[in-house]
Parts: sequence; structure tokens; C-alpha cells
Amino acid sequence: MRTVEHELVGLAGPGGRWRPVAAGPFALLAVALALLPIRPVWLWAALIGAVAAIPWLLGAAPEARRRRPRPYWRLSADGLERIGPGGLSMISYERSRIDGLAITTGDGVLTVFHRFGRTAVGGLTTMGLEPLTVFVTARRIGIPMHVLDGEASDLLDPALDEALRAGGLAGDVPPGGPLPRDHAAEKRLLDQEAALLAAAHEPPRPAVPGTDAPGATGLRLDAAAAPPSRRRIAVLGSLAGLLGAFMVARIAVEGAAGFGARLAAACWALAAIAGVLGARRRLLRAAPVRWRITVDRLVVRGRPGRREVVELPSAAIAAVVVGPGLRLDPLTGEPRRADLAALVFGHRLELLARLPAHGLDGFQLAHALDDHGYRVVTPGARPPRRPEYGLEGLPEIFAQVPGGRLVVEGGGLGWADAAGDVVLRMPEDRIGGIELLTIGGHAWVRLYDSDGDEFFAAPLSALRISRTDLRESARRAGLPVNDAEYDAYLSAAFHSAVSPFAVPAPESEVAGATAALPSGGEGGGLPADARTTDEFAIAIPAPPGPVTAPGTLLDATRKSRAGTYGMSVLLCEAVALIGAAWLGPELGGFSATASWSVPVGLLVGLAGYWLYDRNRSQLRVSSAGLAVVTRRGRVEWDLGRDRIGGVGIDEAAERMPRLVVWNPSGRVLRQVTFPPDLDELRRACERYGVPWGPPDEDRPAPPPPEL
Repeated sequence: MRTVEHELVGLAGPGGRWRPVAAGPFALLAVALALLPIRPVWLWAALIGAVAAIPWLLGAAPEARRRRPRPYWRLSADGLERIGPGGLSMISYERSRIDGLAITTGDGVLTVFHRFGRTAVGGLTTMGLEPLTVFVTARRIGIPMHVLDGEASDLLDPALDEALRAGGLAGDVPPGGPLPRDHAAEKRLLDQEAALLAAAHEPPRPAVPGTDAPGATGLRLDAAAAPPSRRRIAVLGSLAGLLGAFMVARIAVEGAAGFGARLAAACWALAAIAGVLGARRRLLRAAPVRWRITVDRLVVRGRPGRREVVELPSAAIAAVVVGPGLRLDPLTGEPRRADLAALVFGHRLELLARLPAHGLDGFQLAHALDDHGYRVVTPGARPPRRPEYGLEGLPEIFAQVPGGRLVVEGGGLGWADAAGDVVLRMPEDRIGGIELLTIGGHAWVRLYDSDGDEFFAAPLSALRISRTDLRESARRAGLPVNDAEYDAYLSAAFHSAVSPFAVPAPESEVAGATAALPSGGEGGGLPADARTTDEFAIAIPAPPGPVTAPGTLLDATRKSRAGTYGMSVLLCEAVALIGAAWLGPELGGFSATASWSVPVGLLVGLAGYWLYDRNRSQLRVSSAGLAVVTRRGRVEWDLGRDRIGGVGIDEAAERMPRLVVWNPSGRVLRQVTFPPDLDELRRACERYGVPWGPPDEDRPAPPPPEL
């Protein structure tokens, strides 16, 4: 894209691309030819194949593939213009005649204010423009820019305004103008513009140490493509076309004498054409977005092909705006809304490029750019993540007793008033467990009955008792208290305090002492770190890891396992029925073949998934971290607690929600392929001190209270 200072060019698709021309009409013509009794038979089959291939041959012709630029909008010092394919101005609003521009928040329409009234130009999405780019460019040119709350159709005609005033109906018009301005949206755009100005005038910031050196390969981010993969789509489309061509050729060899044979050939031809066209559409939509981020440059590819690669040097980039934007529709080439896109601005606030980012995780992309020294501007601070817990379980007496608080009294729990008198008692035999945990940076308590069911949960601030007081008082009273975060804190503090005393002996001394010990005598079974001749050394065993530490083992839900069993059986049954229909005439008929292929398909589906299910993966959550282990004990991966920044569902755009593990900076470390019970996983994470949900870069989580 040509970049000129103070010029904004709208997003437009490429002029030419290899595509089939009039595929639908030629497909109907191929079906009609298949139904006709054309002789000789080889001519009949050749006509069907030639007509089906004509759209692809026309699309491959040089004249059809000639690149003709699509019309696009341009905002510059000359005004607002729509440029046609030949470079001529189709629609023009001269700068001298523009009094101002406005964007309506209801429908996203760009409106031009001039001396004779107002003109709605069109929607920003269809024009290929973003609100931020239009706002920044217009203000740099000197055009007044406004953001109005409502729709463009709500703007009153100035002539109608004069008629209302003349008729004495001015009181019906809302005060302050026909439409109020959206101050929040305009302030957000002003804040982003201020951030861009600061990034353009400040010196470049260094990258985070340890990312990569200049000239290195950098970090690669790939959008997770929805199944099936592009290779499978291409294989299935090719198989559909080849199968249709083979069946038509087979019918031609057999003579195609009857109408039934020609009807079958027409159906096979239509299925082959539809399969190839459908595979092409899926291939275009499944094109992955790939980013390669280095300290030197950004390399982004949004579609297959060398021409679609965008490479930008970091020296020319002032800031990258990551947020909702636009993308080109892969089929039509028209601009469409995207949940995530990147706008790259230069040091003169010119738009260098629009980079596709759909399918990527915005949190991960923003942190990756920031770690490599790029300034990242986001639409605004996100609202804080609040846990989905309420106070519905609080008894009504809590609100009826002013100044009440939770106390440990008489071997159980009680609710005392301001004078200290206990007005509500919970006996010890009813309390099966007390769990202290942190939710949203605040201390909470959960109470369980003797059966292990939770019957009460509330923040300690609402109960007017501190975490330390409740824990120590309950333990003195003999109540079962579980405070995993406090215990983990004490364990970490103990190991950090005594680890300097564990001084390993020289290797020569250890080897001599080991050789002096008899193989079966006393000390032969000591661990290697305990065999030392230093009398002042303290042998400290290694802390348990994510696999060996006590924790909770989470399995896939029964519903998902049963659904996978059913899908496996249905797939095998479908293959059995298709095979019986295809090979039935050679094997004694469809009924005879299906009588043994259907039971075999059922057994194959059940046995195949049973072999996979008997060694399925399970997620282990402990205070030492996370691990995925199989039922036979094989460890697929494990992560220590210090490497985990959050666990939760990654709901990125255009992809299925997946359970992922983030690091503290927001990057996705691992993906859990099987779906465990989310409620059980959340309880396990809170019980063992593993943060639930993605880390919040705007509001970092504070340490657990009172630790």
C-alpha cells in the first residue's frame, strides 16, 4: 500500500485472483448433458468432463487473472474521494467544502458536514476504514472530527429544523441539538491518539532481555485453524473430484444405455463439482494467519502465497494498535469486521499497514509485541475480571444483626452481635471442613458439611473476620481447616531459607566416601545428595514436582467420552454403509454385504476407541503445578507453579473454546485437548493456589491476603 503523509487509503481487495468463472451455470449444463442420450458414449463422457472443466480454464486465462485494482476510498489533504479502477475519482468531497466529519456510533456511518447540510457517505466497514484511522488522519489534515451517539438517519434535515422553528414547534426538539455526542467514544479515540503521539515522539524502547537478538528467527504466532486441516480439505476435495470422474467413466464403459445410469452419472458429476468447489471455499476460509515477531521486523502472512506476505522493519514502526478492526473476506474480497486486527502507524502518524490477526489471542499478541520492543496501543483498559460468586448463601440473620461478625465459639462457628453475644451457632458435628482461599484478590471461606458438600461461601470481609484469626482460632478449636495457599507459602519460605545451608561437597570427596561405603551396608541406600563428608551440610530433599505432589486428578467428563464413543461408532458405520453400497454388487448385493459390514463397523468403532480410552490423558492439579499424565503413568507435559500465570478457557475468535495454560506474561504455554469438568477444575485451582483465568495485564493480581 502506498503511504503518503496525511493520507489514508481504505482497505480494498486485490484486483485479480484465480477463481472459477460461472461455476454454477456450467455445473447445471454438465448435469443436463449427463441426462441426454448422446452417442457415442465416449463423446458423452468427454462433454461432461469438458463442461465441468471450462470454469477453471476460464479462471486460469491471463485475461481473467489480470490484476485490476478495486475501487477504494482515500482521505487526504485534497478531501474525501472514491478512486475507481482506472485511478479516476468517482466520488469527491473537496477539502475546501468540508466543514467537518462525524461518525455515528449506532450504525458506524461517516457523515460529511458542508455548507448546504449533511451527507451520509456510507458505513466505515464497507468503505474499508476504521474509526481510529479516520479520526487521526482527519485531525492531522485539519478537518473537525466528531463522534455522535445514534444513527445517521436520526440527524434532522436543516430545512426541517427551520420549519419546526417557524411553526412554533421548537420545543419538541430535544435541547442541545438533535443528537447528543458520545463523549465516551470520542474520549477513547482521543486517548488512543495521545498514545500514538507519545509513541511517535519518544525514543524507541528496548526489548525485554532474553527475547531474541537482532537477526534471530524471533517468536512465531500461528492462528489455530479449525478442524479439519487444510491438507485434509484438499485431499477430500481431490478425492471427491476423482471419485466423480471415475464413476462417470465407469458408467460410460458400461454403456449408459438406460435413463437410470445417466441419472446416476448426473448425480456423480454434480457431487464431484460441488465437492471441489466446497473444498476450494473451505481452503480460502481456513487460510491461517502467521506472525513472526523479531526485534528487527514484523513478518505477517494472512493468505497463502508470496505476494500476501507483509514485512515491516521495526525502525519505521512507531506503534501497533491491537484491537477490533477489518479484514478482507477470502471469497468476495470485500472488507468485513474482525474481532482482532493490528494497525501499524509510522512516526508521522501515517498508517503503514493493516495486519490480519483473526484467530490469534489478543492478549498473547500484545505481550509478544511488547516484549520485542514495539509500543502497543489497545482500545482501552479492560474491565476487571470478577469471580462469579454471590452472597446468596448468607443467612438472613447476618443482615438483621448490625455489627455482627463470625467467631469460633464452643468448638464450632457462631455469629456474634456488636456486644459479643452469639446469636447463631453452627455445631462442630455439622462442619465437615473449612476451606480458606483467594478469589479476585480477596480472602474467602467455604464451609462443607459432613458429607463433603459445600453449603456456605462468603468473603471474610463480609463476615468481619481476618484470615489469620479464623485459621488459627479454628485450628485451636480442633476444626478441620484447609489453607493451601498459606501452607504453600510456608513451604516455599522454608526451602528458600534453608537452601543456602545445603552446600554440596566436592565431587572427589563424595566419590571417595561413596567408594568407602559397602554396597549392602549401612548408608548404601542413602540418596546421592545425602552422601557427603561435610559435617555442617544439611541434606534437604528436593521438593515434590507437579506429578509427585499431592493433588487432584481430573478426567474428561462422561458426556464428552460418551459423545466421542458415539462419533467413533457412527463414523465406522457410515464407512461400512458406503462400502456396502459401493462394493455390494461385486460381493453379493447391498443387503448381504451390509449384513456383515455393519456389525464389523460397530466392533471396530468400539474396539478402536476403547484402545484409545484405556490410556486417555488426565489433568493433575497440585500446589507444585500442573501436569497431564496418561492412565498408564506416562507424563505428557508438566509445568511448575512459578511458570503458570493462569488456567482457563481461551475464547479467541473463530476457534473452538479450548482449555489453555498461560504464563505470567499472558502467552499460551500448553493446551489441554480433553475437556475436564470446569467447575471441578476451578475448585482444584483455587484449592491448590493455582490462578484461575488469564492473567490481567491491566490490573495485576495482588498476593494472597494476610500471608
